[in-house]
Amino acid sequence: MRGALLASGIFMAACSGGGGDSPDAGDAGNSKDVALDAAPSNDANDAGGYVGLHVVGNAIHDGSDKTVRLLGVNHSGTEYSCVQGNGIFEGPVDDAAITTIAGWTANVIRIPLNEDCWLAINGAPQNASGAAYKQAISDYVDAILAHKMYAIVELHWSAPGTTLATKQAPMPDQDHAIAFWSDVAATFADRGNVILELFNEPFPDSNQDTAAAWTCWQSGGTCPGITYQAAGMQSLVDAVRQAGAHNLVLLGGVEYSNSLSQWVAHAPNDPDKNIAAAWHVYNFNGCASASCWDKYAGVVAQSFPIVTTEIGEDDCSGQFITTLMGWLDSKQQNYLGWVWNTWGGCLVLINDYNGTPAGAYGQAFKTHLASVPH
Repeated sequence: MRGALLASGIFMAACSGGGGDSPDAGDAGNSKDVALDAAPSNDANDAGGYVGLHVVGNAIHDGSDKTVRLLGVNHSGTEYSCVQGNGIFEGPVDDAAITTIAGWTANVIRIPLNEDCWLAINGAPQNASGAAYKQAISDYVDAILAHKMYAIVELHWSAPGTTLATKQAPMPDQDHAIAFWSDVAATFADRGNVILELFNEPFPDSNQDTAAAWTCWQSGGTCPGITYQAAGMQSLVDAVRQAGAHNLVLLGGVEYSNSLSQWVAHAPNDPDKNIAAAWHVYNFNGCASASCWDKYAGVVAQSFPIVTTEIGEDDCSGQFITTLMGWLDSKQQNYLGWVWNTWGGCLVLINDYNGTPAGAYGQAFKTHLASVPH
């Protein structure tokens, strides 16, 4: 989700694909209660030696080797507040706030990160970057885990060279992204229920679904439509594993993570075999119909888990996400709603941080989430 800054604050919309510019915005067999109670097991999986979440076929299992479906929300703010002089978070992140999210029967929260704030580079404000930023994010993650939920941390805003990261970039940069993921992975390597999403919404080759875009996505380097040296997904997976982290890794496809057309063919080699596809789907994306989902995401889901880390619609009705969630349910796959913030507009789930659903869209997501076994 890419953000457009306004004088009065920040307005966020959703991500786009299929040529549009993105404003940034089998059943587990367990009941929701059983799955949530079991979620944060840190016991090693006897079958594979994993601690925490890991891939088994096209499903995600926990540390006790029970199938888990990740169903939850995005909480935005940690990608932009730190470079705008507004501290680290937008909205509350205390135990009461997490309890409110859990009250929607969510079992996962996605946390966007800023490359420069994590690394304390390029003029990121001292009081909201480096050690202060890392500790705040780590404490938030620990609080989420303490609520028997999962956390996704993802690289959302980045920039090459000496440019301050104030927006989404088309690909991670070789200048900082490898160092970023080496450090983030080392930070969370001892927490197997923390998921690492390596880059939010790649859009190389001028946001096209082309062979050149997928080559860039996989291998980086000199890429069409990008003015800097890109870091490919293989280099980021390598950085995570070399840091000693065996955590589940998510990789979003091209066209703002909406296209998975060549994801399987270009999936990085992972010695842990613990990767899954990240997918973003909005009603204004290029791939926004069940026929397209069947053709591309359905093929990926035959071999890998899909975690749809952003879903949403810009018409406020909730009809599109209900259809999409039903499709993902039929594949026993995973999804998170955009967004648990109070910006107003059609792409927010809540009217306030007490968890009041925002219109038909927020109510549709909350109602559906409560009906689905996790």
